[in-house]
Amino acid sequence: MSNDDAAEIQHKIRRASQLLLLQRQRSPGVKGWELRRALGKEYTKILDVLRTEINGLGLDLKVIHNNVAKKVEEIPEEDLDKARFFVVMKGPLTHSELTTSGWRIDDLAVLAAAIAYINSRRGKAPRKQVEELLREKFPRWKVDINLDRFIRRGYLLEDEEMLFIGWRTRAEIDQKTLTNLILAAPSERGSADDVAESQPE
Repeated sequence: MSNDDAAEIQHKIRRASQLLLLQRQRSPGVKGWELRRALGKEYTKILDVLRTEINGLGLDLKVIHNNVAKKVEEIPEEDLDKARFFVVMKGPLTHSELTTSGWRIDDLAVLAAAIAYINSRRGKAPRKQVEELLREKFPRWKVDINLDRFIRRGYLLEDEEMLFIGWRTRAEIDQKTLTNLILAAPSERGSADDVAESQPE
């Protein structure tokens, strides 16, 4: 590889980092077609190099296709343009890191409870039921504001008054660990499954 080629690759890696790390609007990351336009048709190879470099910084590169986190090789080539690529932390954040990133503990509690309940209902639940559950522990205004925020930011999806797990939850949150932590915590209501079974259909 010539010096010019190496310099070009480093330039593209820096450009990919800028595209992926700069927050734009409400959704993190960039679509495949944006990366292809900025880096060229071999952009996935540049991303492979970038992933190796950022792993040492405690970061990882995620790809979301059809609301599911996947590896690049699992996505049909013709669909890569529509996939979303973005960077996430590899491990859990500390309390101070969460605060610095703009999260409040009570807001995270609302999100965790909503995710656990939706998962206990096999991945979908009426928004009304989720609201009723959350309002037992949180003020009505906080529940309404947070659910709308989580939908806007991709942590939850809403379709015809039903809530589903969103693409950012699938990519950023270890749902199995979250569920285990919730089930292990002492609760007057019992497990997430007990909560789900006690709700009307």
